[in-house]
Amino acid sequence: MTKTLEFRGIGKSYPGVRALDNVSFRAEGGKVLALLGENGAGKSTLLKIMSGDQKADEGEILINGEPVSFPDPQAAIAAGISVIYQERQLIPTMSVMENIYPDNLPKTKFGLFDSNKLYQQAKKLIDTFGLPIDPTEQVGRLNVAYQQMVEIMKAYARNADIIAFDEPTAPLTDTEIDILFKLIRKLKEEGKVIIYVSHRLAEIFQITDEIVVLKDGKFVNSFKTEDTNEAELIKAMVGRDIGDTYANLCRNESLGEVILEVKHLKSPYLQDVSFEVRKGEILGLAGLVGSGRTEVARALFGADPVTGGEIIFDGKKVVFESPKAAIEHGIALCPEDRKEQGLIMLHSIKNNVVMPFMDKLRKKLFISQEKVKDIVDDAVKKYSIKTPSIEKIAGELSGGNQQKVILGRWTSEMMQTKLLILDEPTKGIDVGTKREIYQTICDLARQGIAVILISSELPEVINLADRIVTMNRGRVTGVLTREEATEEKVLSLAMREVS
Repeated sequence: MTKTLEFRGIGKSYPGVRALDNVSFRAEGGKVLALLGENGAGKSTLLKIMSGDQKADEGEILINGEPVSFPDPQAAIAAGISVIYQERQLIPTMSVMENIYPDNLPKTKFGLFDSNKLYQQAKKLIDTFGLPIDPTEQVGRLNVAYQQMVEIMKAYARNADIIAFDEPTAPLTDTEIDILFKLIRKLKEEGKVIIYVSHRLAEIFQITDEIVVLKDGKFVNSFKTEDTNEAELIKAMVGRDIGDTYANLCRNESLGEVILEVKHLKSPYLQDVSFEVRKGEILGLAGLVGSGRTEVARALFGADPVTGGEIIFDGKKVVFESPKAAIEHGIALCPEDRKEQGLIMLHSIKNNVVMPFMDKLRKKLFISQEKVKDIVDDAVKKYSIKTPSIEKIAGELSGGNQQKVILGRWTSEMMQTKLLILDEPTKGIDVGTKREIYQTICDLARQGIAVILISSELPEVINLADRIVTMNRGRVTGVLTREEATEEKVLSLAMREVS
């Protein structure tokens, strides 16, 4: 009998927001169903309802034709549902093997924890995935990509009948994506119900059988993957034909003087990094996972110690002991993990925007709330942040709107940002919002702000950057101009070994 999952008339509201409105569709076992939509379309809310994290206000969920209700996530897990979220649900201080089997730790005949048996179970599963991970390694010491793979293995080990993947490939390399897709195809052959959420349309056509599109919390349409194309899906998601995502971007054709010089930079994670950035220039940093791109950003921002080399910023040699010092010089960072490092998720939009320059708004013992409101209202308007109020909690926003809050902070008139570092600025963001962010990046460059753009999406780097610096194992391996850059050339340089 084919397993089925069905949503009937699902509705969910938050203060000032209708997140889901009468959503109905059906997913069948042995098929991969893509759930598409812009940020804020309701995809994550639907997954949270399915997993027992939240309750629907209206409608019902049926598994194999029978209505089900989940008071909490454990009830959903017991019913055979597993959701792999963008936010990892791991315990960083515990080992890989303990994270894979958190609910089913083996015991000896005397009732004691059997670490040897757990090791063997985990090792067998890890070998099935073909991953170079030690079962005893502490999860917090793994890079983001391997933490994501541990999350996937945990879901696989639960033998769930219904598995949802929420942007699973965002932190993965092409090799790791291949491993993931092999697993998904295996699950499909086993008759599992698979829901796949991704903004990477190329993946959708590679791995899915059916597609459901949501917009503004409503069901828009469903497609057989083989019968549709990117243009049709984009139009369904955004409600209009946006054409080429990169076409007709307003570019900065006149670059200024050098504002940043990095000379033979070294850190615990970097070997030898040298490059320069001009005012108004968009400099791309490209490389595979582990190449050192993020580590460059953190070193420039004062988040990681520099052990050698020089940083010359705005004509002066600088050493930033902390991010606060970098911010005071006009350097801003939108980090790769916006939820963990970019925002305080339990605080409001207002607090997150004005946090770095709160002291500048202080008059004696008091903060000008009128000035605060003007600044935050300007950010909301400038970046079209979808929110009923500036008091809305940042953690309740979609990924795209969270990124806009960070941009609103760093481009405020109070910041006077001279260098903006963007680390994976469109990760987990829909195609319509991506276009808005691309234009924002170009507009900032035209204003004379220097931009360092780090992205795993090569088309993004190639189409936005004036020059591209490639990296491998903490070293610079090459530099390409916009005219020279192709995906093949960038990849070739990114995989080049430099001694």
